Amino acid sequence: TTVHWTNEDAVVHTVTARDGSFNSGVMNTGVEFSQTFDEPGTYDYFCAIHPLQGGTVVVTESGG
Repeated sequence: TTVHWTNEDAVVHTVTARDGSFNSGVMNTGVEFSQTFDEPGTYDYFCAIHPLQGGTVVVTESGG
């Protein structure tokens, strides 16, 4: 599963995993970042510049 983020804000942001497993680096307006998640799980992330901003990606196994 691949998740795509695009910074549509007027200020810079990051997409940084709380466990350090991924980091977009500084994203200016219009910059895109993608992360592929190969394993089911819960992945918490935040903006290293604005630490109160963040979210969670939940990857579940398919019924296959």
